[in-house]
Amino acid sequence: VQLQASGGGLVQAGGSLRLSCAASGSVSRNAMAWYRQAPGKQRELVAGISSIGATNYVDSVKGRFTISRDNAKKTVYLRMDSLKPEDTAVYYCHLPPIGYPSSLLGYWGQGTQVTVSS
Repeated sequence: VQLQASGGGLVQAGGSLRLSCAASGSVSRNAMAWYRQAPGKQRELVAGISSIGATNYVDSVKGRFTISRDNAKKTVYLRMDSLKPEDTAVYYCHLPPIGYPSSLLGYWGQGTQVTVSS
């Protein structure tokens, strides 16, 4: 499976972006997730969505980011509102193995840069 992430860019603080991650194969049975990595920091889980649509978020983005999925399009989205400079990072989509939603194994997208200016 290949994952193609898109939608990053430069935005002012308070602005919005929507990231997309398109898979080359069916992902309906998999959880999916978005991670991010800022310069000098470890990669962190931003948001995850189960195969049945249950979601979870890191505390710092709760109420601002929304993860969703469209299984027919084999795509997961990350809607980011009220962006802050500290959201600046490379964002990666992740497809973990079926049944292991917390695993870092599986497939990773190539990353898309999000830069939020103050």
